[in-house]
Amino acid sequence: MRVMIVDDEPLARERLKALLPDCGDYTLCGEASNGEEALQTAARCRPDIVLMDIRMPGIDGMAAARRLAELRDAPAVIFTTAYDQHALSAFEAQATDYLLKPVRRERLQEALAKAQRLTRPQLAHVLQDAEDDGEGRSHLCARSRGRLDLVPIEEVYYLRADHKYVTVRHPGGEMLIEESLKTLEEEFPRRFLRIHRNALAARAHIAGLERDARGRLTVYFKGIDERLEVSRRHAAEVRESVQRL
Repeated sequence: MRVMIVDDEPLARERLKALLPDCGDYTLCGEASNGEEALQTAARCRPDIVLMDIRMPGIDGMAAARRLAELRDAPAVIFTTAYDQHALSAFEAQATDYLLKPVRRERLQEALAKAQRLTRPQLAHVLQDAEDDGEGRSHLCARSRGRLDLVPIEEVYYLRADHKYVTVRHPGGEMLIEESLKTLEEEFPRRFLRIHRNALAARAHIAGLERDARGRLTVYFKGIDERLEVSRRHAAEVRESVQRL
């Protein structure tokens, strides 16, 4: 994640830069000493997260955050300040979090992790962005423990129905989404192949077909050691489709 630091006090910027490497996989992409400079630097370095002081000369942190929120790929903003009376205004400016100076490493780490969740403008962009082939969304999204989990469609191995949920199998494991298999099949007809009444397999990740120990036809995948059963009803179509892959 790319991080930009904005503060009119050089020592405050140095402290945040010193803490950043201990907080995880974050890279400093730029820094600024006031709001106007922050907007110019953000346009150049396109940060994912901005650590922003509130009280600065010229354009203050609140005004700069509101301007940043208007961007299509708006970064998450974490305010840093010595004055706690600004907290309400900070969240009205769509801040992700609010840190009091002197900033502690534990709180900074917590705020940065929180900021990795998409901002509303970013989420809207991801969910509404149609692919070049005109086929549906670029990501599937699920809510989990108060956060949003996103998986690129091209990374999905298969979709399997389980009661009112659909299991999305991807390189990082599994997630559950509250969508119907039929709706997903209609949205992504060229990406997924119906292999069973309860399963769709990603055409790009199918490695081949084989019989299991009980003689059932199964699909196996590139990159994962899993098999999914192919129903008799869909066997002929699946064989034909796999031969064309």
